Amino acid sequence: MKSYTKIYMEYFGYDTSDFISCEVCGNQAVDINHIIPRGMGGTNKPDEMKNLMAVCRKCHIDFADKKKYHEFLVGKHEEFILTMGGKHGTK
Repeated sequence: MKSYTKIYMEYFGYDTSDFISCEVCGNQAVDINHIIPRGMGGTNKPDEMKNLMAVCRKCHIDFADKKKYHEFLVGKHEEFILTMGGKHGTK
């Protein structure tokens, strides 16, 4: 398991057998995506939850790695964290 996937899973208390929903559309997520990839101006600091989100394949193709959607994805991610909480979140 990639280190950033582990960070995401631990933050929300997910197990590998859990259904993880896409933060954009609600379908089953298949990827943990860097909202702002390191190669597109993202940080070179260690991975942080504020830059990691679960996405399905379609949303990954449609929105990820496209600069014009960065603000949209950040907003969706912030909303998801507020709604879902997580063991380190607000709930």
